[in-house]
Parts: sequence; structure tokens; C-alpha cells
Amino acid sequence: MSTATSARPTARRTPLETRTIVDAPGTRRRRSVPRLLSGALLVVLGAVAFGVVGLRVDPGIDVLAMARPVSAGTQLSDADLRVVHIVPDQALHVVRASERSAVVGRTAAVPLAPGALLTSDQLGAVTDPPPGQSVIAVGVKTGRAPSGLTPGASVLVVIVPQGGAVDSPPQAPAVVRAVDLTDSSGITVVSLQMSAESAVRIASATGDVALILQSPGR
Repeated sequence: MSTATSARPTARRTPLETRTIVDAPGTRRRRSVPRLLSGALLVVLGAVAFGVVGLRVDPGIDVLAMARPVSAGTQLSDADLRVVHIVPDQALHVVRASERSAVVGRTAAVPLAPGALLTSDQLGAVTDPPPGQSVIAVGVKTGRAPSGLTPGASVLVVIVPQGGAVDSPPQAPAVVRAVDLTDSSGITVVSLQMSAESAVRIASATGDVALILQSPGR
């Protein structure tokens, strides 16, 4: 007698790697919050690092400069000073902006022009003119100097011969110290500071004085 055995259907199992895992509601949102916080933190840290690097790269410092002209022997006031940002020269003893309160009330040892950087050797006992420098007065005819010439301007002094042009007329760089009013004959007296040697050469030359305005430091 044969016995028929009925086979039960075997359920097929899906491999683990092919199963689709469905997150529970709210799980994905909870996972994304730490990522957002981490990203924001990286942005903040990057900005801070960029600012620190920028400060280290900038070699400039804040120093004091003149806001208006000051004559030798004058006590400096706060209004005489302003702050500028520069890359300092090691040979120039500039005064840092943090020393402003200590500078106010001190005496200018030499005339100070607007825009000039303040240095430590410009303060103290009056040394006017500075060693090796002289101040002379020259009479300048109308049309021989630029209009609006002011103290502190850098000029080239040229002596124009009256008898005609020469190949190398006497000339010297100078700084304007003072400009008087033009008199009735059309002559303006200008006080000039220049090297002692140049002052002798210009004062002894014969001819008309011409002043050529130049850029500072030239």
C-alpha cells in the first residue's frame, strides 16, 4: 500500500541584503539634526579660523599722524592728531595710536605738516631747524609759484637766470615753512627749509626764484 505524502509549500525567505528597511516615523528627522548642527559648527569654526589667519597675515599697525599743521614749540592737542594704518619701517620710530594720551600735551620739536607720520624724535626740546638744515627766505614773483602754496609743501627751488637760460640752473629740494602775503609789487616772501649746503647755494645765486610743487617724499 502506497502512502502519498503531500509536501507543504516552503516559504521563500528574502535575503537580508535585499530587504528594504523602512525607518520609523520621525527617525530620519532625528538623524538629520546632528548633521545640521555639525555643519553649522564647522562653518563657525571656519569663519573664526579665517579671521585669526587674517589678523596674523596683516602686518600693519595703527600709528599717529598729523591732522593739521603745527609749528615748532607748540604743545600738541588731541585735535592735532589722527590715526592711520600702515606697515611700519623699522628705521622709522613711529608713535603707536595706543600712546595717544601720552603724546597730547607734549611739545613739537620741529614744524609738523598735515598727514606726516609722528615720530618720537619730533617731540621734546625745540630743534628748529633740525641739524644740517637751514631756513631761508626768498622773494617769488607772481607766476613763479603755484597758487595755494601752503606750509609743509614739498617744492623744487630753481633759480632762473635773468640773462637767459643756462643748461644747469641752481636748484634744490625744499619744504615750505611759511608764505607771507603778496606785497604791492607782486612779490611773495616764502620761507624755505633745505639742507645747509643748498641754502648757501640758493641764497648766493642771481636770478628769479621759481618754485615747482612736488609730491611728498620725492
